[in-house]
Amino acid sequence: METLFRTEVKFPQSEWKINYQSQMMAFGSCFAENIGEKLQNAYFKINTNPFGVLFNPVSVLQSVDYLLNDKIFDENDIFNHSSLWHSFSHSSKFSAVSPLDTLLNINEKLQQARNDFQNTDILIFTFGTAWIYEYAETGQTVANCHKLPANNFIRRRLSVEEIVENFLALLEKITNKCSEIKFVFTVSPVRHFKDGAVENSLSKATLLLAVNKIVKHCKSAVYFPSYEIVNDELRDYRFYASDMLHPSDTAIDYIWQRFSETFFTAETNILRQRLEQFFASKSHRPLHPDTPEYHRFLEDIKKNKTLLIKEFAFLEGRL
Repeated sequence: METLFRTEVKFPQSEWKINYQSQMMAFGSCFAENIGEKLQNAYFKINTNPFGVLFNPVSVLQSVDYLLNDKIFDENDIFNHSSLWHSFSHSSKFSAVSPLDTLLNINEKLQQARNDFQNTDILIFTFGTAWIYEYAETGQTVANCHKLPANNFIRRRLSVEEIVENFLALLEKITNKCSEIKFVFTVSPVRHFKDGAVENSLSKATLLLAVNKIVKHCKSAVYFPSYEIVNDELRDYRFYASDMLHPSDTAIDYIWQRFSETFFTAETNILRQRLEQFFASKSHRPLHPDTPEYHRFLEDIKKNKTLLIKEFAFLEGRL
């Protein structure tokens, strides 16, 4: 009798597939960044987190809403704190000493994302927490508190019904503009222990129940079980980073493998592997760049690039 040392999370392959013609956008927690980076490094077309990392469903929803309307951020949308200008709709990577620089960065990313959104086939949403912070003065749900004092915010946990109702309305709005668009939902396996262990569990349970209802009500939406893969299949601290909260690189690589098996055809996976090898070669930084061996290595990369573009014309401009 075979001895099993792990439980495998089994789920069906997606009925529709991602390919190299697909235009994708990803919104959500730092786990969305992990998958977005994997897709980008394999030369898929993807725009990841144009507002920065977003942890809660309301901030994700608000960001997509900004892409659907003509919103341009101005001085009324930013504030100064600790010598930096911030936006409650963006992560701290948009913060800058100058208000002009902050707005320039925000609106450049916004316009690029709006352009990409017009051609997007697949939207990927990763929810991190059901806990939200509302700015007490205005009631706005903030994407990031930017280290303002806690008494500036009201903290509460979203209900399943709130998430489902608001997201189904958003998906309907999107599909009215593009009936063929597909949605991938996932719940981040990253643990939010700043909320407390019990509160983190309640938060994840809320997100899982909400996503389940969304997917059941929207035929264009599917659920990818990254949360379950980490917690039920990998289920070991060796698959966590040193903080014991975030998945390790090994865990992310494994989830990427399962994602690829779920959403890519065999042909797409073969090309993906070739392009990942090309990216690894291109990213290599030598200890001795002036050697003849390294110059031959660079020539091999150029030849490989020419060969890939000749074989797959759509890669022109991507490599």
